[in-house]
Amino acid sequence: MSRSSAPQVLERPGVEAGTAEAPSDDQNLDAPATVADRPRRLRLPHPPRLPHPPGRRAPLWFAALVAGALLAAAPSVIGSPTGAQAEASDYGLGAASELSLTGEIDDAGVRRSITEAEAQARLGELAASRAARAPKTVLPTQGRLTTCYCMRWGQMHWGLDLAAPLGTPILAAADGVVLRAGPASGFGNAVYIQDADGNVHIYGHMRYYDVRAGDVVHAGDQIAKVGNQGQSTGPHLHYEIHRGGIDGRPMDPQDWLAERGINM
Repeated sequence: MSRSSAPQVLERPGVEAGTAEAPSDDQNLDAPATVADRPRRLRLPHPPRLPHPPGRRAPLWFAALVAGALLAAAPSVIGSPTGAQAEASDYGLGAASELSLTGEIDDAGVRRSITEAEAQARLGELAASRAARAPKTVLPTQGRLTTCYCMRWGQMHWGLDLAAPLGTPILAAADGVVLRAGPASGFGNAVYIQDADGNVHIYGHMRYYDVRAGDVVHAGDQIAKVGNQGQSTGPHLHYEIHRGGIDGRPMDPQDWLAERGINM
């Protein structure tokens, strides 16, 4: 017996085939027949959405805002940094200029300098009171003369070498104005002081110095301490004098001191 491939339709009792199923008792027979006949629901406007609180990240956001405000205000509050040390202009001096040195006193990376003309202007302030002060000339340091103003090792030695223990005070030999103080080739460090006659006194090989360009010094003022910097075989002071300016011809410091009553 063969089975029919057509699907079988199960008929419920009391319902004719091909007709719609009658509604059950629990269905609402009074419901509207179409969607258009249904009553429309009243829609209220949505309230405005409030921003979500930052939650746990609030402190981080606040800190970032504060940091940004501080960084933006820093230049106007702090201003440009200023050094604690005075500049040459504080002494009524102009801009620093480079000085050309000769021989052993060729400068390399000198920290500060002033011109000889500026130094001479400052020296005018010393002239009025110079006669009342004593002493007018002093020995630059207490030490032993080891090298004179003479030929040494086949070349001219343009100053005096005074050997002394490390840290021995170095004094200004005469009144003057500091032209420069700082690193100098050959000397390690050097101090250049112009006196009232225009001569430039050079003190070399110190490790520490107490003056800077533009300072006014008097004879006997401590300007540095004996060291062993630069081309040196032991602690000593190299003392040199150039006549009439830093580029002038060197003179024998021993003769210059003797003319002023200082014998070595």
